[in-house]
Amino acid sequence: MSPATENRDTALPWSTRSSNIAHFLTRNARRLADRPAIVWGDRRWSWQELDARVSALAAAMRARFGLKHGDRVLVQSPNNNQITEIMLACFRLGAVWVPSNFRQGPEEVAYLGEKADVSLVFCEAGFPGHAEACARAVPDLAGTVCIGEGDFGTSYEALIADHAGTDMPNADVDRDDPCWLFFTSGSTGRPKAVVLTHGQLTFTIVNHLNDLMPGTGADDVSLVVAPLSHGAGMHQLTQIAAGAASVLLPPGRFDPEVAWELVARHGVTNMFTVPTIVKMLVEHPAVDAFDHSSLRYVVYAGAPMYREDQKYALGKLGHVLVQYFGLGEVTGAITVLPPGDHHVEDGPKARIGTCGIERTGLHVTIQDEDGRHLAPFETGEICVTGPAVCAGYYKDDEANAKAFRDGWFRTGDLGHMDREGYLYITGRASDMFISGGSNVYPREIEEVMLTHPALREVAIIGVPHGKWGEVGLAVCVTHPGETVTQAELAAMLESRLARYKQPHHYVFLDEMPKTGYGKITKKLVREELAARGLLPTGETAP
Repeated sequence: MSPATENRDTALPWSTRSSNIAHFLTRNARRLADRPAIVWGDRRWSWQELDARVSALAAAMRARFGLKHGDRVLVQSPNNNQITEIMLACFRLGAVWVPSNFRQGPEEVAYLGEKADVSLVFCEAGFPGHAEACARAVPDLAGTVCIGEGDFGTSYEALIADHAGTDMPNADVDRDDPCWLFFTSGSTGRPKAVVLTHGQLTFTIVNHLNDLMPGTGADDVSLVVAPLSHGAGMHQLTQIAAGAASVLLPPGRFDPEVAWELVARHGVTNMFTVPTIVKMLVEHPAVDAFDHSSLRYVVYAGAPMYREDQKYALGKLGHVLVQYFGLGEVTGAITVLPPGDHHVEDGPKARIGTCGIERTGLHVTIQDEDGRHLAPFETGEICVTGPAVCAGYYKDDEANAKAFRDGWFRTGDLGHMDREGYLYITGRASDMFISGGSNVYPREIEEVMLTHPALREVAIIGVPHGKWGEVGLAVCVTHPGETVTQAELAAMLESRLARYKQPHHYVFLDEMPKTGYGKITKKLVREELAARGLLPTGETAP
């Protein structure tokens, strides 16, 4: 028996006990009772009200549906106060929250319910087909709860009313008890269920407060821009831990003018989103019409921000940008580029293309296919270890075997580090293509192309070629009222990129395909081109 195994076997029985994440709500209800917790339109819920509703819901889940420790609960809903209440009620019970991407279709969400072996489904009234599909996929479902006025399931508000005033303590939990099944976007196949635990999320909450938003407290206000089912949910947990209020956008399509009006009205101090939404916010005229001087942190993730977009945002917002690189499997906590490392002027300090330094308590390395750690500036796979790394994938031994090696989580992203430890992402391993025997990393080409003033968005994908194996296809979206030709772009790239990196094909679209979270993925781009018949084949490519 190794020393590590011996110590693990003889550990004291209380050594892995963890604070239940719902305890953050408990202490806010005591200390910040009448302060706002959630603001949505004209409605405001104090910490005390939120705590009472969460207790009533948790009691109803146990009494009405027999929910117990470890049971999984699926939620199909856009952002609202209820999605947060359900999350905290699950934590309070010791159950596991399973949020879906509400933009997915009924059968896609039903797959999540089946994969996660859920016991209960909460479904917003506008998605009756999703509720029906889940009921078919999970025959042993204890019940379905309808959020809002609908004609299916049990009424959400009636459940809370029936159990109002119930005192529901937070369940005892272990550090490694699952509390959230975080479904990946499925960019390379069907979504996988990432197991997030109470201890892991507690570490990540503290890490977010330390590395992303230092000094955040009860006087802060956060604007919820992205869906709470994914990264924004982690961001909201950080606000809950700090006692900061969360302001929800109105339902429907994202409107930058509405967002800026809410920033001014509520004195918003932080927000979390993705680079494409930051771009929409700073390019909209409303950025100059509303006071946003209260903002201290505009946190963006999901992808590095292109340099030209970064410079423009800094010019509009000042030094409030915070970038982090992370995946659901590491609860977003891999690297951070704080405000002080965002520079308007190009030069050595700007470190163009970096996504920052490793997060506090995390260890990031670049490894080759054999797990050898690479030297600075050598390109390989970005790997990470530390307390923010998930407990693995739920019931997926094959995925776990591929994702973990010698205690390291393999991100699937390619990149390198400089001598000071700043990380540079080259792209997803799946995005790279080989042209004439040379590796081509789309990110490098996209950065160069976006320096052209007419281009708003660019995505490079590899397509078959009879001679070179693969060549690049550039999908371009111009700014409104701007035009640019393929010849003009090719001429610009001629002196700036090696010949094998230059795109052979150009496609111009009015709008770039994006995920429900506003991200551009090569999978969606490729699917859109295929649907339009715009993908060349190896036989016809010149």
